[in-house]
Amino acid sequence: MSVEATLSSADRPPLARTPLFDLHVAAGARMVAFAGYDMPVQYRDGVLHEHNHTRTRAGLFDVSHMGQARLIPTTGAADAAALMERLVPGGISTLDEGRIRYTVLTNAEGGIRDDLMVTRFGDTVWLVVNAACKTEDFSYIADALDGHARLEVQDRALVALQGPRAAAILQGHIEAIADLTFMQARWVDWHGHALLVSRCGYTGEDGFEISLPPETATQFSAALLGDADVELIGLGARDSLRLEAGLCLYGHDIDIKTSPAEADLLWTIPKRRRDAADYPGAALVGAHIASGAPRYRVGLLPEGRAPAREGTEICAPDGTVVGMVTSGGFSPTLGRPVAMGYVHADFAAPDTSVHLMVRGRALPARVSTMPFVPHQYARGTK
Repeated sequence: MSVEATLSSADRPPLARTPLFDLHVAAGARMVAFAGYDMPVQYRDGVLHEHNHTRTRAGLFDVSHMGQARLIPTTGAADAAALMERLVPGGISTLDEGRIRYTVLTNAEGGIRDDLMVTRFGDTVWLVVNAACKTEDFSYIADALDGHARLEVQDRALVALQGPRAAAILQGHIEAIADLTFMQARWVDWHGHALLVSRCGYTGEDGFEISLPPETATQFSAALLGDADVELIGLGARDSLRLEAGLCLYGHDIDIKTSPAEADLLWTIPKRRRDAADYPGAALVGAHIASGAPRYRVGLLPEGRAPAREGTEICAPDGTVVGMVTSGGFSPTLGRPVAMGYVHADFAAPDTSVHLMVRGRALPARVSTMPFVPHQYARGTK
């Protein structure tokens, strides 16, 4: 799994701890270094149990290491949603109140600096960015919009409740979220504390991410864990769940050398933004849209039981290297290995036959569409 590369590093600085650190230790978590934090990779029952529990009931994830911030326009400036469109190719200014957009920060060369979630509240936006990139992201956004907006980094915890039982369980504690649909957020009160509840997540299941004051995180998590259907889930199962869902992990499946077209993320760029071409890297992305990208992110279904891990070469039947695996492992839901990676455009069509070089052996595989496991988002009619 992709977290393996983070488990050890020489001479690393002291690890930060989330507000739920003591809860993880008390629950028997195996703690590892991840993005500068001491994080739970798994609990006593193991990754397979945690993965299946999330798919069938409800898993509680600590994602407090993620970066949260509010962007506020200065007096007389455009609203924050319009300002964000200077930095991302997504449709932010068209968001309705409380709506969330997944988008990417691009650089002048069309590469992806990070992927993030943007939620609109009035003339402000709420940002959630990846842990490993948050310091650089927030500095970049603040500098790029200096004089037009100020960025307020938030000291808040963040937990995710994911799985088919998530909605019923959370509604038992916060009735006000009953009518939320996928990619919608709302500020709510919980025992006098302001919580931001977003109906989204990183597992492919229906679920929520809840931003809350750090001093409330343990109490709130304990309340959810009081339900027999809720269990703590670590980074190991988080990774296998998002892989089955076909979701990218920054620094592995997308990075500064990858364009949104190559990453199969053109669905995040509406026609209005494609036509305007007024975001960083628009020339390169536009060229990929018009003429095709040289490579594409695809799903891969290896034959047999051996998983193809990150860094595995992808070859044509004649042995020519045509790409590389960026994420791979065993799918507990499907009972077979799955992977994703980048291949030359000529090999990107579904059902194309390729070979994966696993431990010096060429293992047959075929290109697949994603997700591997269908999404269960509560899209509603809104």
